[in-house]
Amino acid sequence: MIRIILENTNRNELLGYVCGQLNFLFPDKYPVDANVLISSFEIALERTDFCFSRIKNKYYYQGSQTVFNYLNGDHYSMFLYFLSNSAHRNSLDKSMCSKIFLLNKSLFGVDAFYEVELPDIFLFVHPISSVLGRARYSNYFIVYQQCNIGSNHDIYPTFSEYVTMHPGSSVLGNCVIGKNCEIGASSLLLDKSIDDNKIYVGGPGNFKLTNRKEFNSIWI
Repeated sequence: MIRIILENTNRNELLGYVCGQLNFLFPDKYPVDANVLISSFEIALERTDFCFSRIKNKYYYQGSQTVFNYLNGDHYSMFLYFLSNSAHRNSLDKSMCSKIFLLNKSLFGVDAFYEVELPDIFLFVHPISSVLGRARYSNYFIVYQQCNIGSNHDIYPTFSEYVTMHPGSSVLGNCVIGKNCEIGASSLLLDKSIDDNKIYVGGPGNFKLTNRKEFNSIWI
């Protein structure tokens, strides 16, 4: 059962708002029809509700109900990812999936393509200029601004649970990131794996690994 509170709007208004943005930004001869999008929209709300219910922050979860405010950029960006991916899973027209993806990219500068499978539980923290490639992701994933996840020689990283990427960090290629790890700000991890409970800072040939004991307190 969805427990989500929609601030400043209701479900029908939110659906109309999204469709209005899409049709304004992409005024082609194939307008987005709310009746076609509604099933994916409902699934995206359910996924948003579940994700937000694991975030220990009053702007996301208030003890028994989740909170979604479309005027909160991080909220709306996460929802738009779920919407584009849900539309893709529902085999909607690729142009519609692309429009939702590009709306998210236009508004918030985050490149999370609709075919990329982000985990059920993740958190965007003002993720402008972040590019999230086709890695294998796990729950309790946090990404900040200007992060980059991509391939090297067509091999993508694998992330375990409770991984945080700090601003400007990049993880590229054949990397396996252990559970409860952090990638430090402006750090580059290239074709290197990290054991559980580590903090990685630096780049190839000049990095430091320190131990991390506690899990991030943001998660329920």
